[in-house]
Amino acid sequence: MKLRYLLFTCLTIIIITGCQNNSPENSREIQSLKQLLVESPSSIVDLNEKISVEESDLAVQIIQEYISADLKEKNEAQWQNETLDLGDLQLKFKYKKFGEKPANGWSLYISMHGGGGAPAEVNDQQWQNQINLYQPAEGIYMAARAPTDTWNLWHEKHIDDFFARFIQLADVFEDINTNRVYITGYSAGGDGTYQLAPRMADWFAGASMMAGHPNDASALGLRNLPFAIHVGAEDGAYGRNEIAAEWGARLDELQKNDPEGYIHDVQIHEGMGHWMERKDTVGIEWISKFNRNAYPEKVVWKQSSVTHNRFYWLAVPEGEAIKDAEVVAIRDGQTILIEKADLVNTLIIKLNDKMVDLNKDVSVEFRGEIIYNEIPKRTISNIWNSLNNHNDAEQVFCAQIEISLN
Repeated sequence: MKLRYLLFTCLTIIIITGCQNNSPENSREIQSLKQLLVESPSSIVDLNEKISVEESDLAVQIIQEYISADLKEKNEAQWQNETLDLGDLQLKFKYKKFGEKPANGWSLYISMHGGGGAPAEVNDQQWQNQINLYQPAEGIYMAARAPTDTWNLWHEKHIDDFFARFIQLADVFEDINTNRVYITGYSAGGDGTYQLAPRMADWFAGASMMAGHPNDASALGLRNLPFAIHVGAEDGAYGRNEIAAEWGARLDELQKNDPEGYIHDVQIHEGMGHWMERKDTVGIEWISKFNRNAYPEKVVWKQSSVTHNRFYWLAVPEGEAIKDAEVVAIRDGQTILIEKADLVNTLIIKLNDKMVDLNKDVSVEFRGEIIYNEIPKRTISNIWNSLNNHNDAEQVFCAQIEISLN
């Protein structure tokens, strides 16, 4: 009897130990990840062994916690001083909270002031006005002071970098819902909204342009970003009223040809000039209805004068982003169809288990041919690179396919 009990106990221990050893926490790759985070984080790029979906989920959690803690430690003083530094430039900001914090985090509204090519004191006053201009029902409302006083103060390249940093820090310090980040701006800030929304659409859930001018912006990148336009009917300076109507017609046409995309709301306010007497506040209410689609089935990526290496689940190698390059890609089940690829030699398709079944073959079709048909490999390296580029657990990729389009 004692012998049988002893054998049963030993077998139980063996089974429990075996189960523990097979758990994601005890896998070789996860243990390597934990060790490298302590000893040599830069070496994580070499963790290229295939991992399971359970290991992938755990790696996302571990890496995001590490990067978030690092961001918090390195930026604590800047956040408390409400000033972000980027090289020789500074972005000052003020923010307020409205309503009650939801269980899944605050919404975030980024708001850009008017002014532009004017003395610093003029832009300072415009910033002060912007701080009190809008009041969402719920969320953090942040008004930023442009780093420069140039005419294009809100659509120079450094703005993309500043706002990307701010969104990630807002998540670290205030716990935002990264699927509910919005952008708006008035006058010169409206110019910035026209420009930034298409080229940073994968960061936002909605955008509302107030009394601005698009300059050379393209509407193509707005395929998955609800976009509002508010302009006074009498706001004829720089043709703002006429161009707003033209953009409305353009968005109508784009949506007609692609009914699931290009959600928009264009309002030309009768009797209003450049100051719309707060009639534009409905734009904030309108965009707040939407959540970001972090992994849309169709992506239209049009590079502007400020290029990006990644847009939703598409990317190009470092240094290969080119102005006016355009990619249209559709995800249909296990197939990725590349409909268009202008000025792009190498395309990277980023994937995760929410998008496709990474235990099965994924096909890539281009110009009527299957150019890839394999099982993409989940790796810790892919997760590390994804979160270092954009620390957002709601938009992270564990596998990728790199293909030549020549």
